[in-house]
Amino acid sequence: MNKRLMIDLCDETGELSSEEINIVEALLQFAAEAEQTKDGAEVSVTFTDNSRIQEINREYRDKDQPTDVISFAMEEQGEDEIEIIGADMPPVLGDIIISVERTREQAADYGHSFKRELGFLAVHGFLHLLGYDHLTEEDEKEMFTKQKGILDSYGLTRSENI
Repeated sequence: MNKRLMIDLCDETGELSSEEINIVEALLQFAAEAEQTKDGAEVSVTFTDNSRIQEINREYRDKDQPTDVISFAMEEQGEDEIEIIGADMPPVLGDIIISVERTREQAADYGHSFKRELGFLAVHGFLHLLGYDHLTEEDEKEMFTKQKGILDSYGLTRSENI
């Protein structure tokens, strides 16, 4: 498979196996292909703990609690951004931050594997970077249908322990 994404993966917890990290990377490549993301697009994925993700959530979202995944998109065109004309640069999609602790908790709560929950959160964060959201019922249906389709097509269903 062609590597559509340039992915920087950082496990701050030291808890993930190389297999788990490789699944996240392969799944994001698969999602990028499914979404026809521009070749060479860049994304960063950081795996952290509940304490650190709570700090980030408090600082950037004014929510003083841990969460499972946070995404920071870089390609949103704001009024203060400078457009580089004639440069065909690969897009920097942004950052995905996943709490490993929260991933374990939710996998147990939902009765599926840690790998499935980790994959779900990675795809969820990635779709946010591509502009999908779930603020309205219609948007939520579109985003969740898309992420379920990607996970199922990849083979990471709720019952699979891939």
